[in-house]
Parts: sequence; structure tokens; C-alpha cells
Amino acid sequence: MKHMEEFSVKKRQEAPVPLSAISLVDTHCHLDMNAYAHDLDVVLQNAFQHNVRAVVSVGIDVHSSRRAVELARRYPMISATVGIHPHDVDNITDKTLPILADLAERNKEHIVGYGEIGLDYVKQYSSPENQRRQFRNQLSLADELGLPVIIHDREAHEDALTILQEGPLHYGGIMHCFSGDLDFAKKILDRGLHISIPGTVTFKNATLLQEVARKIPLSSLLLETDGPFLAPHPYRGKRNEPLFMLYTAQVVAGLRDISIEELARQTSQNAGALFGLHHLNSPQK
Repeated sequence: MKHMEEFSVKKRQEAPVPLSAISLVDTHCHLDMNAYAHDLDVVLQNAFQHNVRAVVSVGIDVHSSRRAVELARRYPMISATVGIHPHDVDNITDKTLPILADLAERNKEHIVGYGEIGLDYVKQYSSPENQRRQFRNQLSLADELGLPVIIHDREAHEDALTILQEGPLHYGGIMHCFSGDLDFAKKILDRGLHISIPGTVTFKNATLLQEVARKIPLSSLLLETDGPFLAPHPYRGKRNEPLFMLYTAQVVAGLRDISIEELARQTSQNAGALFGLHHLNSPQK
């Protein structure tokens, strides 16, 4: 994915609220990226010690999908997904999707979803026409593999919804890093998808996202970092990491007028049911 990966690492503050026995799940992070290359063990230990006990490392191309699987093999708290991000679909060849299908079939114990796939009409690193075609192709492959989908939708709400309405999503999925309004959220929920709330919900000007986080059913809500991107306040502009889920959870719990423990319990149950996650007792082997 053609993203800037240079982040400064601010001196770490203590997470705002300890969670005792209640754990959180980071449903979307890119742990294979260079931003974590020098201290991944520390990042995972810090998260685990603050009861962020599971992280889904999301594939965006063949290389990152393979790397996500390697990380899942190494660290019990990591699960993996495979997929081709809309930025990179112009690079798909006849061999690409069969490679991902084989990777998924050979690593069923580690791969819990298919994605990140979808549409991005902001950057348009790949042509919109090809994005739509390959979105459909990858949705079909995910269904064949029996995997929930992780969907990227950036300023492409209408087309994304049209494609999602073309057929059943037998294994569910997530509208990741949700960026629409409450009306669009309801349409996504009607497709049987979950909505994942990123750290941007902590920003003062994120009023639409805050309304979505406040009003959608708790049973359909998930939390994510999208690390190393989109760090919440007070780390805005810095490298994001799973520990910072606590800041996002604190804000979402406040918006809903519930305890952070209740939010953590339900969102973890949601993630566990969708991805088939098991309780993880150790951050690494």
C-alpha cells in the first residue's frame, strides 16, 4: 500500500483506564509494516499488559498477506487476513488470487478473514473500474474460502453499497475504519456487516463518526487501530499501536454512557464470534 510509514514515537503515556480481566481486540492493524520493525515485541507486550489480548494483522497485497501469516505463526495473540487493497488491484495478475487462496487454505488455523478489499476514490492508485471489478472478484473468493470480509471504503459509499447488495455475504464482515454517516451505517448493518470504529473518533471534529459510535447497536460494533495510521488523541499524528485502543474505547464508552468494561466485553465477543478467535494467554511464543 502506498502510504507514508515514517512515524515519530512519542514518549509513552500510561493508558487511561486499566481493564482488569476484560480484554480488547484490535480488529485491524498492519503489524507487518516497517513502522513496527524495530520494536514489535515491545509493542505487543505493552498491549497485552493492558489487556489488548488479540490483534488482527491485515493483508493488503501478497507480500503483506504472507508476512501477516508469518507473524500469526510466531505470536499467539496475532491472527491474519489475506487480500489485495484497492490501491494495488491494478497489479493483480491471473496468479494473484490463486496464490491468496492457497495461502488461506494452507493456514486455516491462522487466517481469520479476507481483506483489506474494497474501493478508494481518493487516491485512485488503481483505476476505479478495476477497483470495482476486483472488489467483486475478491468478495466471491472470500465466500468460496468461507471467510468474513474486511472492507475499505473511502469516498466510494454508493458504489461500495451497490456491490455489497449484489449478493449475500454468507460469512459476514466489517466495514473497516468507518467514514460514513448514520444513514449509511444503517444500510451497512442491513447487509449483516459490523462497523469498526477507529481512533479518529477521539478527534473533536469527528461528529459524524461519534454519532455512529453512539447510536449503532453494540452487538454490531468493533474497535480497531488501523495502526500504524490514525492514532487517537493524545497521539494524533504519531505511530498508532494496539495499546492505544484504550483511548478509543474510553471515548466510545463515554459516547454510549456505558463502562469501558462493558464496551470491551461486548466488542470482544463480537470480534470473537466473527473471526472465531480463541482466548489468548500469551503475547508470544
